[in-house]
Amino acid sequence: MAVLRIIVTIIFILICIALTILVLMQEGKASGLGAISGMAETYWGKNKGRSMEGTMVKVTKYLAVAFIVIAAILNISRF
Repeated sequence: MAVLRIIVTIIFILICIALTILVLMQEGKASGLGAISGMAETYWGKNKGRSMEGTMVKVTKYLAVAFIVIAAILNISRF
């Protein structure tokens, strides 16, 4: 059981590092003055879901769920 806990802890640490890096790599949601003048409605603004930024958002969501699940598992298995 101790070996499994060590493996899950290492996976948890790797998810923490990946989540931190992904969050820091993403752009802010505020469009700044571009939203006022209508520049947010460009080709890249409409197709963000298929771009690298959209992929990073999806991966961030999955890593956040994995983070919460593994944190709960590690907390429950502490006893």
